[in-house]
Amino acid sequence: MQTVLITGGSGFVGRHLTALLQSQGYTVHWLGRKTDPESKIKQYTWDYKQGKIDAEAIRSADAIIHLAGASINGKKWNEPYKNEIYESRVKSTEFLFEKIKEIPNHIKLFTCSSATGFYGYTPSEKIFTETDPPGTDFLSKTCADWEKAAGRFREHGIRTCIVRSGIAFSENSEAFKKISLPIQLGFGAPVGSGEQFVPWIHTEDLCSIYAKTIHDASMEGIYNAVAPEFLTNKQMTLIMAKHYRKPLWLPNIPGFVLKLAFGEFSDSLLYGNRISAQKIMSNGYKFKYNNLKDFLQ
Repeated sequence: MQTVLITGGSGFVGRHLTALLQSQGYTVHWLGRKTDPESKIKQYTWDYKQGKIDAEAIRSADAIIHLAGASINGKKWNEPYKNEIYESRVKSTEFLFEKIKEIPNHIKLFTCSSATGFYGYTPSEKIFTETDPPGTDFLSKTCADWEKAAGRFREHGIRTCIVRSGIAFSENSEAFKKISLPIQLGFGAPVGSGEQFVPWIHTEDLCSIYAKTIHDASMEGIYNAVAPEFLTNKQMTLIMAKHYRKPLWLPNIPGFVLKLAFGEFSDSLLYGNRISAQKIMSNGYKFKYNNLKDFLQ
């Protein structure tokens, strides 16, 4: 029975992934800044800023799924918070790399989360694949440096996978609630031009892709984790309004309103491109939720 160590395991995706892996027979441990007294999962603590980690977390693991990182929509992006977003991803990954070099272990897989923000938010007609270069904005640079740090695990002879995920949707996810609630209340409207594409994925599919990196030894490198449909913000809003039988009373929400509310983070809401899911499907993955209508139903 393999033991999987999840960083950020107490988060929304981490809890769903934990349940899935346990149902598949894996032993799951969590690595976090503090322990959760309500959880029945074996937990270890670490603090990359202070250079501290419970060595047993590394010694006991067969695989690591690295999900930890400050929320990109947790608060307005001022410079201190942008630094927290960057370091919680890049520096924590570099720290894990160094500790795996120091602590005797039998780790065979390192899977690191990333985001479709890697490709940037410059409007484009192209469909982005895993071979495309990063964009030039802050989130692109963060993802590029994050993935570069993850790629170093190959130096330890460890099979390495990187999962670039879209927005994780499920009935109880914060992202879905924030998008759907105004529509359910009858105040829904597209954002900005409404023509920007929204790369999304159901949480079940995202967790299944993470699990696949563990039991499918052929997986190596970078994979986009997005539903295989291309959906604009306007199309998404209309589909949700029809599903909830609600009218769209308001005009589009102007971009400057979002910029005032969210600062630089608003770019991720106002701009977006088409992201290909072909590579993961060619690797044999079949999506449970291929489109938004399936998910809503």
